[in-house]
Parts: sequence; C-alpha cells; structure tokens
Amino acid sequence: MIGRLYPRHPVVGVGVVVSYNNKILLIKRGNEPYRGYWSVPGGVQEAGETLEEAALRELREEAGIEGRVEGVVWVDEVIEYDGAGIKYHYIIIDVLVKPFNIEARAGGDAVDVGWFTVDEALKLKTTDTMRKLLLFLRENGFSKILPYTRAVILND
Repeated sequence: MIGRLYPRHPVVGVGVVVSYNNKILLIKRGNEPYRGYWSVPGGVQEAGETLEEAALRELREEAGIEGRVEGVVWVDEVIEYDGAGIKYHYIIIDVLVKPFNIEARAGGDAVDVGWFTVDEALKLKTTDTMRKLLLFLRENGFSKILPYTRAVILND
C-alpha cells in the first residue's frame, strides 16, 4: 500500500513550534495517528510543496495563525511496526515560526488549541516525540535553532 499507512518510503512530516510570551502553541489531534494527543500543529508535506509552505499551511489550517518560518528546532523520526510490517514511518522536521497573530482557533483536524508553558505541556497527553521536543525546549529554550534557508526550486 502506498501512502501514510504501510508506506514504501518514509513520509516527511512538518511540525510548527510557535512561541509567544513564554508559551508554546499546541493543538489536540482529532485524527489518527494519536487522536486525542496534544502536539504542535503540523502534518504531512505534500509533493511540490516547500517545507516552509507546508508548515505555514498546517499552522493556518489547524490554528488559524499566520507567521514566518525562522529556523529548524528539532528533527525526529517515528517508525511503528505491527504484525503486517511497518505501519508508520515519519521523518518529522519541527520549524520555529514567528506568529503575525496570536488569536488561535482549532481547525482542520485539530479539535482544541491552546497556549501552554513547557512545564504545563509536559503534563498533557503527548506522544514520545512531542515529549522529547518539550524536554529539549525546557533545557535549551530557543538558543539552538538552526537557520532555515529557502528551498532551491529547479525548473527545466
């Protein structure tokens, strides 16, 4: 099967880390995988879409927020096996976005949205990868952000 479930190749996921007033934006997932878990807004990058475009699209769809990509915060990988093989394989790239507005509203596949301190977020139901990101942010803040460079797009 080709796609997210039982993929032939890893799927690129983008997460969006938005910080305002010492809090980060989280959404509560309404769909699988991990329905009911809290995470940063995000989703799958589409073919032909830059990482920046994917991040800003997901942020707009799930939280109603516009912004500008500032850098790469975190890269992680999830591989989940079941009796049929590799059920999920995601490469997740979390980018830092400076928000242009902060009035968040749940949309897309998000059923709730809120601003949380890192310590508050660590008390929520999150995935292991989200927890690792939160622990990294608690330890380092935003001091270890990699710069984001725009995609190189080649046309014949």
